[in-house]
Amino acid sequence: MQHTPVQVQSNAPEAGTVPAGGRHAADGHDVIEVRGARENNLRDVSLDVPKRRLTVFTGISGSGKSSLVFGTIAAESRRLINETYTAFIQSFMPSMGRPDVDALRNLSAAIVVDQERMGVNARSTLGTATDAYTMLRIIFSRLATPHVGTSTAFSFNTADGMCPECEGLGRVSDIDVHQLVDVDRSLNDGAITIPGFAVDSWYVQAYIHSGFVDPDLKLADYTPAQWEDLLYKPATKVKIGGTNITYEGLVVKVRRLFLAKERESMQPQARSFVDRAVTFTACRACGGARLNAAALSSRINGRNIAECSAMQISDLAGFVRGIEDESAGPLLGALGDTLDSLVEIGLGYLSLDRESATLSGGEAQRVKMVRHLGSSLTDVTYVFDEPTIGLHPHDIQRMNGLLLRLRDKGNTVLVVEHKPETIEIADHVVDLGPGAGSSGGQVCFTGDVAGLRGSGTLTGRHLDHRARLRERVRRPNGHLPIRGADLHNLKDVDVDIPLGVLTVVTGVAGSGKSSLIHGSLPHRDGVAVVDQSAIRGSRRSNPATYSGLLDPIRAAFAKANGVKAALFSANSEGACPNCKGIGLVYTDLAMMAAVASVCEECEGRRFTPHVLTHKLRGKDISEVLGMSVTEARDFFTTGQARTILDRLTDVGLGYIGLGQPLTTLSGGERQRLKLAIRMADDAVTYVLDEPTNGLHLADVDQLLALLDRLVDDGNTVIVIEHHQAVMAHADWLIDLGPGGGHDGGRVVFTGTPADLVSHGDSLTARHLRTYLGDPRA
Repeated sequence: MQHTPVQVQSNAPEAGTVPAGGRHAADGHDVIEVRGARENNLRDVSLDVPKRRLTVFTGISGSGKSSLVFGTIAAESRRLINETYTAFIQSFMPSMGRPDVDALRNLSAAIVVDQERMGVNARSTLGTATDAYTMLRIIFSRLATPHVGTSTAFSFNTADGMCPECEGLGRVSDIDVHQLVDVDRSLNDGAITIPGFAVDSWYVQAYIHSGFVDPDLKLADYTPAQWEDLLYKPATKVKIGGTNITYEGLVVKVRRLFLAKERESMQPQARSFVDRAVTFTACRACGGARLNAAALSSRINGRNIAECSAMQISDLAGFVRGIEDESAGPLLGALGDTLDSLVEIGLGYLSLDRESATLSGGEAQRVKMVRHLGSSLTDVTYVFDEPTIGLHPHDIQRMNGLLLRLRDKGNTVLVVEHKPETIEIADHVVDLGPGAGSSGGQVCFTGDVAGLRGSGTLTGRHLDHRARLRERVRRPNGHLPIRGADLHNLKDVDVDIPLGVLTVVTGVAGSGKSSLIHGSLPHRDGVAVVDQSAIRGSRRSNPATYSGLLDPIRAAFAKANGVKAALFSANSEGACPNCKGIGLVYTDLAMMAAVASVCEECEGRRFTPHVLTHKLRGKDISEVLGMSVTEARDFFTTGQARTILDRLTDVGLGYIGLGQPLTTLSGGERQRLKLAIRMADDAVTYVLDEPTNGLHLADVDQLLALLDRLVDDGNTVIVIEHHQAVMAHADWLIDLGPGGGHDGGRVVFTGTPADLVSHGDSLTARHLRTYLGDPRA
């Protein structure tokens, strides 16, 4: 089959010329050749990407940027590398199918530096993830006094060093018994209030028939012995109805069933219960330091290793430089370089004992970047996914410098990005579009930044677009007071958040924005917090199921065909029996990794042939789930389905597929999906955390219009944001700083954006003036 490459507008410099970035133009084997790429929505894309240059890929959300960069170029590079290993080694690696592309030539080894969270293990910290803590442990084992042993003696993950009381976690749990039981009821009357512990459940029946307690007596009337047996009795063999079972007290069982698991792996109902019932306090034995007494007694220049780990990284770097010992000179130098890199990359406000799971996606990506800055490898392809996410304009300048450093070492740097500050430094730009989903997937422009400006593409037209200050700001109808906020680095902050207006909370990374808002507002009535955290669910979950859209769709199919709605659920009666409604069949190849292939029986449509004979206005259920939100809006013109689809469109998700797995959505897309759902609630205050993440310059205007509509409908909208367009559009600004970490935690400005531009002297004020073209910048 012949494929015709897409014709693109090109403004690439001729061979031998020097582009704006100062790198020589590429030719011959100095380009990555992509021919006939069709991954996801890519439409037979063919182009050359220059090697050893910084190339930025632009385009609106859903235009195909990630499909080209991550799904095609990086995926094939990593697949080819994996194939060089033995079958046994490959069995421990994730399975990678070959991307849908005719040819890829001149690939180099690709390293993807993405925004995936760095795991949810409570034993993983920033120090362990970067090896900085490992180096610190070795230094303490050599130089600290008194000498207590090898480096494992300072590890909270080994028996040699961990605190025996908390086993190296630094905290112990306590359970609020009143969140487990209602003492005014009997067991037969539902006294146990734990999720999943209904009266007729096996768990509760075991307590009722155990013989240790009276199931008809109110718990408040139990004797001390009965109370002890109900809650704290250790595992004991008992016979119930002729069956031997293990009886254990309720508190003992809760600890085993809930506390032995990582919180993030729990279902939402279970997580909510744990949050209510379990309190974590610092371990009394180690004071939260995680280590045993011997490790904590060993010091360098008056500090033990736990105190060093708790120091702000910028301060720890100075402490390490102050250690003078020639025998550990190389190790001290290596640790100092790692700490300096963390400071340079804008993470100096963190500490080595910060749990990895608490890092934002942007912070996690920058931590991963540190590993590569000091690498001796060259001619590597580094792939970044919006590295400016979570960064204040002040910090974006430093990130740009790091990207250029990687390029100047002789590497190919590919960046998917929307921020104009990063697009500006590109040697080469690839702009995809012109639309999203089925309307995208084409290369609209390749060339330098000057050429992009004159190209007439959506990105080119918006590159210099600037939001303006409001001519008239809205007036608040009250205030939401925050008093004495002291979470993390906040310094006893008092601030009033105006009601009925759009408030933007800003400040450099680590200044305390999230601590102020998320630490003070989420538990108040009427407040809806819409964040970018992962949406829990199986690989069956998709926007249609998560938003509730599938219910009216199934009802419409059932009514039109005179059958029951359960037939139109891939999780119920209508599911293809071969793939169980997933559309894919996973084949176990013994020592090789499992391979996913399209189900041969349903051909990926997920439903039985019988179900697919039922039509709604000429479409079967699989065809409807294959529609984008925009296409579905034209199909469902009335009713509940149209209402939900309108909300999804309003939040800028018109391009996503109804049946698209939730696991394929970015953080920004997840947040906008949650917002679409919460818009149906009775919340009056919306809290959004960097909603511009993943948004093209043209889409930011649509987001601002949505925020305006929420406010004009009588709601309060609070946005944590760095994007200057959102700052300029606000009614009220709260700026935190002046720096990050212990240099932040203060409110440095409150007022209108116009006041900040006119009178402010913070970093935010300076960058907002520059953005607006104010002559005082």
